[in-house]
Amino acid sequence: MVSLQNKYLRMPNKTVRVRFAPSPTGPLHMGGVRTALYNYLFAKKHNGTFIIRIEDTDQARFVPGAQDYILDALKWCGIMPTEGPGIGGDYGPYVQSERKESYKPFAEQLISNEKAYYAFDSAEELEAMRDQAKQMGMANWQYNSITRTSLKNSLTLPQSEVSKLLEEGVPYVIRMKMPRNQDIRLHDIIRGWVVVNTNNLDDKVLFKSDGMPTYHLANIVDDHAMDISHVIRGEEWLPSAPLHVMLYEAFGWECPEFAHLPLLLRPDGNGKLSKRDGDRLGFPVFPTDWTTSEGELYSGYREKGYFPEAFINMLAFLGWNPGTTQEIFSLEELTEAFSLERVAKAGAKFDPDKTKWFQQNYLRAQSNEDLAIALGKLTNGSLPNEKLIQIANLMKERATFVQDMLSDGAYLITRPLNYDKETILKKWKSETFELISDWLAEIKTITEFTAENIEVTFKAFLEAKQIGIGAVLQPFRLCVTGVAAGPGMFDISDFLGKEEVISRIEIGLIEIRKIVNEA
Repeated sequence: MVSLQNKYLRMPNKTVRVRFAPSPTGPLHMGGVRTALYNYLFAKKHNGTFIIRIEDTDQARFVPGAQDYILDALKWCGIMPTEGPGIGGDYGPYVQSERKESYKPFAEQLISNEKAYYAFDSAEELEAMRDQAKQMGMANWQYNSITRTSLKNSLTLPQSEVSKLLEEGVPYVIRMKMPRNQDIRLHDIIRGWVVVNTNNLDDKVLFKSDGMPTYHLANIVDDHAMDISHVIRGEEWLPSAPLHVMLYEAFGWECPEFAHLPLLLRPDGNGKLSKRDGDRLGFPVFPTDWTTSEGELYSGYREKGYFPEAFINMLAFLGWNPGTTQEIFSLEELTEAFSLERVAKAGAKFDPDKTKWFQQNYLRAQSNEDLAIALGKLTNGSLPNEKLIQIANLMKERATFVQDMLSDGAYLITRPLNYDKETILKKWKSETFELISDWLAEIKTITEFTAENIEVTFKAFLEAKQIGIGAVLQPFRLCVTGVAAGPGMFDISDFLGKEEVISRIEIGLIEIRKIVNEA
């Protein structure tokens, strides 16, 4: 049996070249990062080349700073391309606006071959046609093989009038001449055979009146010029794929292999994940922070404290699985395991809790020394490295983010100012004050104040009193930390030191007595 892994390398001698081609119309959505990731993994798996190309043909929607944002985000994710803007390569330039002059000859070639035509209809005239169609009960009017026969284009106008309009500089677009009733077949690596009849397609604009190509023409021309072997992109482009196949055929070029990735869905599975969902549900949908021109901030995974490796690991599993129970993968392991045959057709639900799970696992895998470096940056070097290593050791099993170790473990740095009132009123007994006072006396007798010795003394104390661990351990924790849960109290006590623990118990007993008396 021949695997799809070999099938979709139709020409084994052809070098794999893939591209990620975002538009700088805003920040890079996590769905876009996943597309970039899958392209990267596929290229690396097959010893190929991963390219980034900025498709800025839509000048009306161009957003300043978006291109830099995209490149910075990919850099943070660790999936930098081999070729692209600011990187170089033999197929540049890699920004479409810088390739502007190369597209029109191809559009005119299509006209010469009767595969496209000039259309002189103004925006107002087309809008009037749509309004008229609506009044007649035609909700989805299209410029197609039927309607074009009554519109102002080079297929209906005399050649002399067409020439005159062109000479006078009358604005025009160039449209694809879609044939009638023809089946377009294309093979998608993920979805299998896709068949679309041309009667269901409109005559798409290929070249705009502003002198820029549309996505449809530009990406075909550039993919051919850059020798792209596989086009791996989002499902939203699948309806355009038949047109792209026709363009390849019209130019007489070999068509690349297509793979259309499933959508990223909201956590409830209802609809495509959007930036508004992130705002509404409280999780990022962008890799890094993005501030709009109006000053509105959209949070990113980097600034929230996620490791880029955790973010990438999570994204890889949104639509793909390795076929095993393994979930934690390094980028190198993902490269080795990745295959398009294991990418699902159905949309992938985004799970914010699963994202945190990946982050937690990556945090726990970090060495205490590396975490200490990160903690040092957050504390501006106010604590010695030895203490930071100890904090990392105590807190990392309970933390999701590096900053959690400082916020949740604040009692390791400063004495508690507040005490968990709810737990105190629920768990504190009338005899607890006496028990903790007696335990304090035992603590004072410990000469070598280590976690091991504290535990031995504690167990002996319980045995002598003939009481259970619950009678003392949590009240002990409340006095020292102010909270009801955390790392082992013997380890915490070892970290704080004998004098500090004694002092905290003495102060804690006073403060807790106030809480109990006021209740």
